[in-house]
Amino acid sequence: MLRKSAHPGPDSARKWETRGGCSGVLGVGAVKFVPVANVDDLRNLWDDLDQTMESIEAVVDVPSKREAIKALEVDAAAPDLWNDQEHAQEVTSQLSRLQADVEKVTSLRARLEDVEVLIDLGVEEQDDQTLGEASTMLTTLACEIQALEVRTLLNGEYDDRDALITIRSEAGGVDAADFAEMLLRMYLRWADRHGYPTEVYDISYAEEAGIKSATFQVKAPFGYGTLSVEQGTHRLVRISPFDNQGRRQTSFAGVEVLPVTQEVDHIEIPEADIRVDVFHSSGPGGQSVNTTDSAVRITHFPTGIVVSCQNEKSQLQNKAAALRVLQSRLLEKAREEREAEMRQLKGDGGNSWGSQMRSYVLHPYQMVKDLRTDFEVSNPTAVFDGDIDGFIDAGIRWRRQQERQEP
Repeated sequence: MLRKSAHPGPDSARKWETRGGCSGVLGVGAVKFVPVANVDDLRNLWDDLDQTMESIEAVVDVPSKREAIKALEVDAAAPDLWNDQEHAQEVTSQLSRLQADVEKVTSLRARLEDVEVLIDLGVEEQDDQTLGEASTMLTTLACEIQALEVRTLLNGEYDDRDALITIRSEAGGVDAADFAEMLLRMYLRWADRHGYPTEVYDISYAEEAGIKSATFQVKAPFGYGTLSVEQGTHRLVRISPFDNQGRRQTSFAGVEVLPVTQEVDHIEIPEADIRVDVFHSSGPGGQSVNTTDSAVRITHFPTGIVVSCQNEKSQLQNKAAALRVLQSRLLEKAREEREAEMRQLKGDGGNSWGSQMRSYVLHPYQMVKDLRTDFEVSNPTAVFDGDIDGFIDAGIRWRRQQERQEP
């Protein structure tokens, strides 16, 4: 059951709290369940959710999406659609996404109206069981509406793209390399929890333990918009497992999040502007390590950007994947120059204490805290196992609040 929060957030006039945990796309850990005391509380909560749904419906603009669906359905019915498989996949993917958006909004609205009828029926018949059922339904709806509300905040130019993530170890030596590998596992586990496919393009292993860097793609709806709030410097404080004196160590790892390029981006890369080197794929060992020169490294002369890929067995496939990574980085560079604002897509970077965005403390206490939003949890084990939805939710709301405060 639920009640209104005494501390409204920046994205709506009134907020609710829940205790227990929401199972929505982004809502896990972001709200707390509190028992509803009476019918007035139920009606007040229903009004809160109705108001939030109205703002969501205004942003989603269901009528315009239905018009777009009609046009795409005409394209999808064309007999020669699959003559161009890439175009066909784009049409069907966009059609499916728009249909899902409309279905989600209309379904939540219908369920919210059903709860209103249930509340009226419970009041009329003085039936506590019916009112209890209405309260349970509102609990579920609050979680789902909250998740959808966060999704409506993802309206940036590239927010609906897949995400290309690079993790690099920074200050801290072998502990930083180990921390970078922990973050890699954390994001891969997060994607797995949500059923999002991932593709690892390149991993550079450190000599003693962990990784120097890793680049991978997360294929998720609004993947870039969702995960871009994870960009920045992450800090780990713990008793180092690599220190034979058992001393506490602080280490840093950087996370970079880019939007995956699409055909419409028109990122031209002349052959004369790049150098392609091939080398043996590296790995931690074992029979699966590739012993041929199939790994590819591309250097872009005008910008100095260097990317590599060794995930595929074929040199041609690795080159194609590396070019996609290079295109994503050039796309971001172009946007930074166009907007003349580095922080729009890139964090301040660096490993200084002042530029860190999240702190993971394992000793002398257990705490993970986002230093921008103050969102924190006391279970680092769950966080490193991919339970980061609360941080993502809070980060998206914080970013929108910062954008509104800009002149």
